[in-house]
Amino acid sequence: DFTNGFHDSANAMAGPIATGALRPRVAVILAAVLNLVGACLSTAVAKTISGGLFDDSLITAPIVLAGLLGAIIWNLLTWLVGLPSSSSHALFGGLIGAVIVGAGLSSVNGSVIVSKILLPAIVAPLVAGLAAAWCTRLAYRITRKTPSVHSNTGFKYGQAFTASMVALAHGTSDGQKTMGVITLVLIAANLQASGTGPQLWVIIAAGVAIGLGTYSGGWRIMRTMGKGIVEIETPQGAASGAATSATILASAHLGFGLSTTHVSTGSILGSGVGRGAQVRWSVARRMLFAWLLTLPGAGLVGGLAALLSDRGVSGVVALMILLAVACSVIYFFSRRNKINHANVTDSHEVLVLAAATPDVDGQLEILDRGRHSADAFVAAMSAREAARLTTHR
Repeated sequence: DFTNGFHDSANAMAGPIATGALRPRVAVILAAVLNLVGACLSTAVAKTISGGLFDDSLITAPIVLAGLLGAIIWNLLTWLVGLPSSSSHALFGGLIGAVIVGAGLSSVNGSVIVSKILLPAIVAPLVAGLAAAWCTRLAYRITRKTPSVHSNTGFKYGQAFTASMVALAHGTSDGQKTMGVITLVLIAANLQASGTGPQLWVIIAAGVAIGLGTYSGGWRIMRTMGKGIVEIETPQGAASGAATSATILASAHLGFGLSTTHVSTGSILGSGVGRGAQVRWSVARRMLFAWLLTLPGAGLVGGLAALLSDRGVSGVVALMILLAVACSVIYFFSRRNKINHANVTDSHEVLVLAAATPDVDGQLEILDRGRHSADAFVAAMSAREAARLTTHR
């Protein structure tokens, strides 16, 4: 849940940070609190994981550990390169790969995977994208005669509100997935009856973990979501946030193992199309490839880890050592070109071995606006002085 939190914090707060509706630190603190609250609101998705995806009578704790290792490594790799892949699908993929290797293919409930994971992964981003495109067009149409200084202020408040709703929805959806995994382990260890939902301490622990992860701020992915796909303006940011939160909350209520990353990205793309903005489709293609590779990639890592975890205590210890080494190497590479709250909006690029190019266009636009404002001020003062002299004469 901690890696899920910092990996997916961009889902809610990348837009408000990019437009200046919220300051970076304020945004991640707000998202952390709302993720914690959201994780305590529902358990429908957790019950799907703990009692629907697998035959829990064949699941063991080492198998679940192997699946989690696959998800964590995949999350860290995609975070390093700034790709907003799905933490949810990484978790599902890691578990599926580990369960197939450790307990056999028959222990996986294929119909539930198709109905609760694969179909929502296809339908939800399209629905959110279409809704965001329509809402964005509507927002610009309604405010086309309103002075931009007034409409932008209003939309900034609206964007802060919808982003908060996305953070709440993210906690409601993704926070439950780790609850389901912990419950699965408890059932496998005969510490909880099969078919029951997560216990209170599990709900609180998962909520706190995802909240702390969100507070740490996934700045690399936040740069891609806020600047890399399309330049976000406040009206489209508010519209995409509304579409995202509505889609996620509805899916969580139905118990779908939805990817909030897919929905958020679909909404941002839809809002860009709705505004007629320039969309960086090359970035969108990279993200699509990452989405397609997430389930099998995390599953492969989880399956390989399950081969090692099957060797008893020594295998589990070896897994933990390998995880620590992998995390250390990824962290070392991330420090070569550090992205944090101070420079997250300086560029749209997320590079590992080279420095990102600053977005000079945006800086020049700000300078140009400042120059025009100064010229207008000088002209106004000159006209005022001329009027005063005429009156004096």
